[in-house]
Amino acid sequence: MAKSKTPAKRARRAEANRLRNKAYRSRLKTAVKKYEEALQGGDAQTTQQSLIAATSLIDKNVSKGILHKNTAARRKSALARRFNAMAE
Repeated sequence: MAKSKTPAKRARRAEANRLRNKAYRSRLKTAVKKYEEALQGGDAQTTQQSLIAATSLIDKNVSKGILHKNTAARRKSALARRFNAMAE
């Protein structure tokens, strides 16, 4: 454990940030799972809404520094590719 006040505070903040980032990542994973379930269901309207929700969460994670922008672009592209294949 830290021996002085400043490192102790940094450790507390790092733990709080870790838990917050974990919650954001978990919410994103849930949204992607809902999208995949909608994709399996075959309803284009529901799938499109869940795609928009997942894409929005990906963008929010980038703005918060949780995901790198290239990682986000790759994930959004993969989701859109699967939606477009289903829509055809």
